[in-house]
Amino acid sequence: MKKERMVGTRLPLDLVRELELIEDVEQSDRSTTVRRLLSKAIQQWKLEHYARLYGDGKLTLARAARDAGVSLWEMMDYARVRKVPAQYDLEDLNRDLGTIQKSLNRQ
Repeated sequence: MKKERMVGTRLPLDLVRELELIEDVEQSDRSTTVRRLLSKAIQQWKLEHYARLYGDGKLTLARAARDAGVSLWEMMDYARVRKVPAQYDLEDLNRDLGTIQKSLNRQ
């Protein structure tokens, strides 16, 4: 059994009209429509929030992706499109090049 909790809110009339339009187009009931839209809005918020934390240097890109519930590639693409500054400097590049060199020397 799903664990669910009832949430109620008052909405402006223009927003209710927009919901009714979506309900008609999607042929769904109010609860389903609100859940679907809220789910999308929450996912979008998480992407924005964790990308911002990554851009501020508070999280790694991998951690931001994990916390946002998306793949690393999706977060990379989102950060690129939103022009979030990369948290990768010359020191990181030199460390990665050293790792690659060590790997090549072992082969």
